[in-house]
Formats: sequence, C-alpha cells, structure tokens
Amino acid sequence: AGNSWAKQYYTEGAELAENVLDIIRKEAEHSDCLQGFQLPHSLGGCTGSGLGSLLLSKIREEAPDRMLCTYSVFPSPKVADTVVEPYNAV
Repeated sequence: AGNSWAKQYYTEGAELAENVLDIIRKEAEHSDCLQGFQLPHSLGGCTGSGLGSLLLSKIREEAPDRMLCTYSVFPSPKVADTVVEPYNAV
C-alpha cells in the first residue's frame, strides 16, 4: 500500500525530515527561551504517523532536555480513507 507508515518513516518521509528539521532549528534559534515542541499529527495516515514519529525521534535526539507535546488524531473505525489506517496507528 502506498499509504503506509513505513514508507514515510524510512523512504519518502526520511527525505523530507532533514528539511523540516532545518526549519525547526531556525525557529528554535530565534527563540529566547525555548521550552519545548508541539506536534499535531494524524496516526492513521502515512505522513502523520510515519513522518510524524520520525520527526519526534529526531527532535528528541537533538533536544533531549525540551518538552515534546503531541496532539494525535486517531483513525475512526466508522470513517476510513484507506484500509491501512488502523495498521498505521499501531
């Protein structure tokens, strides 16, 4: 399936992660008192679950002393765009 956690975590998302992290670094450098990071993301889709978890792990590596707060949206059993949504959320 094209809409998979692994595809975003290991391939396509991994290619984007460094660009996103560069933007986060630039924003953090402009902060006088960076306390943490907030990341809203979906757990059902490939980008929110795969790229989101990759970004969380990279941010944790670079800023282990800062707070991480996520706003995670879980897939609905009644409304699903793809059949792999529940698997992406696991």
